[in-house]
Amino acid sequence: MDAIFEATIQVLLAEGVYRLTTTRVAERAGVSVGTMYQYFPHKQALLYALNERYLDIVADRVETACRRHHGATTAEMVEALVMAYWDAKTERSDVTRALYRSVVELDNAALIEAFAGRMDAATTAMLASAPDARYADIVLVNATLLSVIFGTVRNVFERNLPEPMQADIRSQLSTMCLSYLEASKG
Repeated sequence: MDAIFEATIQVLLAEGVYRLTTTRVAERAGVSVGTMYQYFPHKQALLYALNERYLDIVADRVETACRRHHGATTAEMVEALVMAYWDAKTERSDVTRALYRSVVELDNAALIEAFAGRMDAATTAMLASAPDARYADIVLVNATLLSVIFGTVRNVFERNLPEPMQADIRSQLSTMCLSYLEASKG
């Protein structure tokens, strides 16, 4: 399966989402078209599985960071959360960009809902364990915090901002999130 996913990424990067076909992926992966169709009956199924796998990796990293920072200060939590999400998305920036573009082909509501559920659970539990903060409406605070982080990171990729600016935005994002959490303490 890893070879098929990596081949899909290579075809996406080389030819784009509209030229991606299961036949091209099978050729690149070195598997028969029949094998491809056994697992992925069409392009959308392949893209869905690839996006699902990618979101699982991102979620695993954020969940791990959140578990490691239970009971930490709010500042440490924010830095860990921003770093975990940012690093997961930037590890292979080209792939992140390609996957953002690939979702136009998908009905991905279930994927996003599952990912968001994992993120909400991990980050809410982490924030609730902060010794230096309590929030009157932690669900709202958490949803706002994640919206800011996710939206900022996506904007950086969609605009393909230069590396130095990305580093500055990442730093500003942590500052902005911490300021928001400080202002939201109940």
